[in-house]
Amino acid sequence: MTATPGPGTPAAAATTGPRPCRRSPPAPIEKDGTDAGVVTMAVTVEGAPWLGWTVAKALMRFAFMVANNLVAIPSYICYVIMLQPLRVLDRKRFWYIEGLMYKWLLGMVASWGWYAGYTVMEWGEDVKAISNDEAVMLVNHQATGDVCTLMMCLQDKGPAVAQMMWLMDHIFKYTNFGIVSLIHGDFFIRQGRSYRDQQLLVLKKHLEQNYRSRDRKWIVLFPEGGFLRKRRETSQAFAKKNNLPFLTHVTLPRFGATNIILNALVARQENGSPAGGDARGLDCKPRGLQWIIDTTIAYPNAEPIDIQTWILGYRKPTVTHVHYRMFPIKDVPLETDGLASWLYQRFIEKEALLSHFYKTGAFPPAQGQKEAVSREMALSNMWIFLIQSFAFLSGYLWYHIIQYFYHCLF
Repeated sequence: MTATPGPGTPAAAATTGPRPCRRSPPAPIEKDGTDAGVVTMAVTVEGAPWLGWTVAKALMRFAFMVANNLVAIPSYICYVIMLQPLRVLDRKRFWYIEGLMYKWLLGMVASWGWYAGYTVMEWGEDVKAISNDEAVMLVNHQATGDVCTLMMCLQDKGPAVAQMMWLMDHIFKYTNFGIVSLIHGDFFIRQGRSYRDQQLLVLKKHLEQNYRSRDRKWIVLFPEGGFLRKRRETSQAFAKKNNLPFLTHVTLPRFGATNIILNALVARQENGSPAGGDARGLDCKPRGLQWIIDTTIAYPNAEPIDIQTWILGYRKPTVTHVHYRMFPIKDVPLETDGLASWLYQRFIEKEALLSHFYKTGAFPPAQGQKEAVSREMALSNMWIFLIQSFAFLSGYLWYHIIQYFYHCLF
């Protein structure tokens, strides 16, 4: 099945023009236990220097990451506390400034992978065209590195990152970045059948309290509800029981969170139908969600990057491929059964996209095109230097301010 962009979407031309697609080596769908799939771990005399350098580099990267977190995250918290009077006087400006700092923190995380050679190639429609609109990103989920990949490739998408709300597993609440996400207003969802109904009610309340009040525009959601390797067997059993397609590269999505988001945030016309994403005028831009961005992440050789690799950088440079398709919200059914069928169809199409990628090293061209084109996403080294410098200078400043008040009090 060939994926095609949703009707009524903007032109998907990159600002610097299309680049010829960069093909990765064809990736095997299945790996057996034969000798071809065995990696020899013995260290030879010739390989010892390389191994030593890899370990040393990983340790240096980890030390820098720890130092980066020790200055950047406390500084962010201190700035947010200092700006609380502005929150009372001008809520919109407060959340604008907080969003900028949030984007800078995500940029720092993106830079760890960037300097390890973990870059991103983008395919499909250009989502920059709707960076000022409200949208939901539906993303397939393979590993913890998916989040880092999105942090990187969305850095150049205008205000989207600063005004973005993430829905992620509750375990991330207990990471070093958890306090930042809590302040920003991201939502941590607890997985499991026993928590499902209660969590959806909490999500609805969270959206009502935080989405509009904090001027959010994009929501990132992983509808599969877990990593591919953990959910694939259960999903395939469910598909067999309910006469649904057998998927190997993705799992069948859960639509509870998507249903809550759409029904809470989609603007309705007088007849009850959703206000469409492409039906915008100069003076009557509809309020509410306007787009669904179907986002598909593919890793060469079907080997996803995890957060440990992103931090330590011990894996060789890798290009992660991200494919976008945009659907106007007016073309998305909002009733439960219709939405479930619509979501299933999107993930069936994701399966076809990934199958094509793993066979050819490239995503298939859009309808009417002879060859798919890709756009290489790049981070500005100067911009990274500036935000890192600001983080360390802020850490130095806040350390001396806190030290001064401590001596004054004690």
